[in-house]
Amino acid sequence: MPKIMVTGANGQLGSELKELAATWPAAEWWFTDLPDLDLTDGRAVLAEMAAFRPDFCVNAAAYTAVDKAETDAANAWRVNVDAVENLARACKQLNSALIHLSTDFVFDGHHFKPYLETDPTHPLGVYGRTKLAGEQAALAHNPATVVVRTAWLYSAHGNNFVKTMLRLARERGHLRVIADQVGTPTYAADLAEALLHLMRQLFAQYEPQSDWKTVTGLEEIYHYSNEGLASWYDFAHGIFELADLNPQLEPIPTSAYPTPARRPAYSVLDKHKIKRTFNLPIRHWRDALRQCVAKLAAEE
Repeated sequence: MPKIMVTGANGQLGSELKELAATWPAAEWWFTDLPDLDLTDGRAVLAEMAAFRPDFCVNAAAYTAVDKAETDAANAWRVNVDAVENLARACKQLNSALIHLSTDFVFDGHHFKPYLETDPTHPLGVYGRTKLAGEQAALAHNPATVVVRTAWLYSAHGNNFVKTMLRLARERGHLRVIADQVGTPTYAADLAEALLHLMRQLFAQYEPQSDWKTVTGLEEIYHYSNEGLASWYDFAHGIFELADLNPQLEPIPTSAYPTPARRPAYSVLDKHKIKRTFNLPIRHWRDALRQCVAKLAAEE
């Protein structure tokens, strides 16, 4: 029976993993977040993990305030790098596999086709630089690690673009949305299901009396998002269409909406590696969005 630790349990991905936990009833789950466990406290991390002894640690905790990070770099580094190193070191000592979540912001967006895991990284801001350093820390300190980069995450939980657009559409008759940044919206529920799929396959190879060296698919970086691509304008248009809302929607360039942090103009991720390695099906972003919008409507 696998034992699974999930950090960042109150975030979008952590909340979706909580909902999915019942679909793997043979597993024992531990969901944790602040203030229960401060991941920047290495001694506390090791002590708490030693008491539970997880087979998997899913690190969904992160400093994600992209603009704030530009003037709060020290805290972003503590959460996105130091905390990851603490988890990786503890995982190594306890023979646990680490599933670490990262981001499309490790790229600069100057590409012309979907990014491969092997493409050169060049983050544009503090957030991207700390997330890249976190990837490197995870892999350096625990070989039994999988890094999963994702992008444009949304869900029925927490604050995100989908919920913001739905709220603004009901408050205003006219919305201006950036149309020259292109990526792929990712439903956190789909990402959570993909992580469960991944862990099931890894655990099926694992022999508890040994370590993870004989398990294939570890010490790797993978990309995961829903299929297809969209601009933020396209994304907003899809949200309003599925929610049967009709605000006046104006496409604008990034230059018309300046922010402290620069965003990659193109950050579509190539997902062939994760699909091939784990025989993982991925649905189109509009199909996933339809499910999320329906769930939000049912909760109103």
